[in-house]
Amino acid sequence: MSISRKAFLSSAFVAAATLLAPATASAQDLISFLWGGDQEHGGGRKTVSFPTSHKPGQVIVSFGDRRLYHVIKPGQATSYPIAVPREQSRWEGTTSVSMKRENPPWTPTPTMRAENPRLPSYVPGGHPLNPLGVRALYLGSSTYRIHGTDAPWTIGQAVSKGCIRMYNEDVMDLYPKIPVGTRVVVTWQRFNSEQIAAAEPEANRLTDAAQRAAQRRARYEARAFRNVSRSRSASIN
Repeated sequence: MSISRKAFLSSAFVAAATLLAPATASAQDLISFLWGGDQEHGGGRKTVSFPTSHKPGQVIVSFGDRRLYHVIKPGQATSYPIAVPREQSRWEGTTSVSMKRENPPWTPTPTMRAENPRLPSYVPGGHPLNPLGVRALYLGSSTYRIHGTDAPWTIGQAVSKGCIRMYNEDVMDLYPKIPVGTRVVVTWQRFNSEQIAAAEPEANRLTDAAQRAAQRRARYEARAFRNVSRSRSASIN
């Protein structure tokens, strides 16, 4: 990485962290605003039966199921757990993937800035506080995306501002399979999908997922608070 890029990323991080001052509580406020949620989880990726009315290649996002379905062949789909919009940000409709980005940058919308003026104006791709995670699929001309997250404990919950969040490992699995132009149906309809692929014992897998999410949240918050303290020291000195 070039010195100029390092300096840019460093200054962007300090700018974001400085906005969290003057207290650690402010860092927690920003974390809660961006991601919310607790340490619940949304289950794991699995292969399920799916209505044959949906063609292979299509993506169906069910806010009711809190799952994203990628149809892989007639009557079968890969099911991913997702975080869905909070009540005041709900929407539905048919759209398509208009753009794809690896390590996407994040710019909060004017509505987000009005709701929380302490938000940074821009977070570069790859930044540890970037809410879009490692991959993003942009939906039509809207501001909504299917994207990863650095807050895995929110998956399975209604916490987003309109976007569809996935585990980073899941969005990386989905990303190369979805070309620009893919049809995406976003609905509150629920699907009675039965798992058809063998999986490890459910109880053990979900317990492990919850523990991993709790550990990642603890590491994330410690890192965020540590950088807040550093930025405050720098401003004082």
